[in-house]
Amino acid sequence: MRLSRPTSAALLLAAAAAYGLLLAPAARAAPWTLQVLKNGTPLAGAVVAVELKGQGSRAAPGTAAQMAQRDRQFQPGTLVVQTGTSVSFPNFDTVRHHVYSFSPIRRFELKLYAGTPSEPVVFDQPGVAQLGCNIHDKMTARIIVVDTPVFATTDAQGRARLDLPPGQHQVVLWHARLGNEAPRRQPLLIPAGAPGSLPLELRD
Repeated sequence: MRLSRPTSAALLLAAAAAYGLLLAPAARAAPWTLQVLKNGTPLAGAVVAVELKGQGSRAAPGTAAQMAQRDRQFQPGTLVVQTGTSVSFPNFDTVRHHVYSFSPIRRFELKLYAGTPSEPVVFDQPGVAQLGCNIHDKMTARIIVVDTPVFATTDAQGRARLDLPPGQHQVVLWHARLGNEAPRRQPLLIPAGAPGSLPLELRD
């Protein structure tokens, strides 16, 4: 019986297995609970966004979100989107609105209208956009734009649950108490092993 000689590819695979390269498990995301605190007090309604490996990323083409107007209010009052997201502004009220933002990250104006404007507004820079209505002064809202698809808003106990892989990341934090200031940034180390809970202090 004649035996065939191993190919180059087979030899490489055998060498990799010998050194354990094929047996090393890939770093997988696991559910982590991040709790946002201010002076030890949990902050409800805080925005938590994590840039994996500290790298920003834009939304895929076609990513869309909505900032509605109902009962002469913006809904939601705070909208979180990834950089590059198109946001529509449907008006469900029986009165017309005049929506605008003078914020540096995105200046725009949707003059007096009913229904839904034909063109959405693309938010292509990270930061905070303050919204208002020229007709109804009490109508205000904010759009928080982050360079990652990994984000959440904290619950009543200041907790946000995110799927995160182990490694050194960047966490972006924002809360209404910051007003129109830029979100706070700080390093975030997710250890390998079982998922758990990590506290995050919102710094001044």
